[in-house]
Amino acid sequence: MPVLALLLLGVFAEVAVMVAVGNAIGGLWMIALLLVGTLVGLSLVRRQGAHAVAALRESVLRRQQPHQEMADGMLIAAAGALIMVPGFLSDVVALFLLFPPTRRIVSRRVARRAEAAALKFEHERRFGAGQVVEGEVVDAEPVIIADRRELT
Repeated sequence: MPVLALLLLGVFAEVAVMVAVGNAIGGLWMIALLLVGTLVGLSLVRRQGAHAVAALRESVLRRQQPHQEMADGMLIAAAGALIMVPGFLSDVVALFLLFPPTRRIVSRRVARRAEAAALKFEHERRFGAGQVVEGEVVDAEPVIIADRRELT
């Protein structure tokens, strides 16, 4: 439910910004600006995507965990999707994700979360998921049953 509310809020914000820009510069200029933004954004996505693929390949060849490179690739793909959505706010967020210094901040956070999730998954795979029950071991004398009756 919060994701749907956030998505609706984003749509309303995009429409409000497009109306404001359309009133300020005119409808045709607004459409032209959206098209230019999309074309420039797609060329940036293509270039940054190529860099991300090369970094991923290099990381795999060095036999390292490619967490950072995978996060970068995911963020570049998200930026590509946001560029294709018509609107100025989504283009700003996409450019934020395409600019390497700001993308690095977001991708480090994504990579840390992915590593934590992988460690949790591995721990649950080995030891099982469940609650830990506190207790103590009590040594007692063994019970010996000397008289055994048959059930009839």
